Amino acid sequence: MSLCKHCISGVRHEGTPAGKFEEVGGIRTYVATPTVDYPKDKVLLYLTDIFGPDLLNHQLLADDFAINGFKVYVPDLFNGDACPADSLEPGSSFDLMAWIGKHGADTTAPIFDAVIGALKTQGITRIGTTGYCYGGRGCFDLAIANRTNVTVVAHPSLLRVPEDLEAYEAKSQAPLLINSCQIDSQFPITAQEIADKLLTGFGPGYKRTYSAGCTHGFAVRGDLSDPVVKAGKENVFKATVEFLIEHL
Repeated sequence: MSLCKHCISGVRHEGTPAGKFEEVGGIRTYVATPTVDYPKDKVLLYLTDIFGPDLLNHQLLADDFAINGFKVYVPDLFNGDACPADSLEPGSSFDLMAWIGKHGADTTAPIFDAVIGALKTQGITRIGTTGYCYGGRGCFDLAIANRTNVTVVAHPSLLRVPEDLEAYEAKSQAPLLINSCQIDSQFPITAQEIADKLLTGFGPGYKRTYSAGCTHGFAVRGDLSDPVVKAGKENVFKATVEFLIEHL
């Protein structure tokens, strides 16, 4: 499996983060907490793309989910070795394939164990996940193992199609929302159609959104000066919040 050029493209967004970094199960984690009353037994586990929780875009999205009433945890899946921010720049020589070779499921599984274990000791009984690009892989793994209760992914990467979709349908009890787009070598139209065929009628619940005119990565790193991309990003966020409210 491999990633694509769109996994390291995009623009950086602007804003001031409201959350803070904490150690959760020994893992450095960005935590966004609602300022209003919220259910203390539920959390949203936010799994990032290859740029990790230090990318401002992720922090701002996590804050937005907190504004909507979810306590959000964004763990560092890469132990301080996320892709550098300048990988976004044109002409970057960053070796993505070498990096991905160092960050497979064998490296993220212990991080999931540590964070989820710590959350459970705090009385958390229901965990929703939202994953972008690279993070979509982890969302699937956790849901197939029935360690999480709701799954939302946006332009997921590194999925095996149809195998992972078949495993999800057969094993998971977590409702699933896939936010897809038009130009995506990681989860192309053919994969989207296979997902619909396999998961339409999935008992716990299945939904897929489609953003025409948008490219892989748009839901986190899209160019907001493009009205099509801006609308797509906002629609994905709205669909995600609504799905989590309904199922988490």
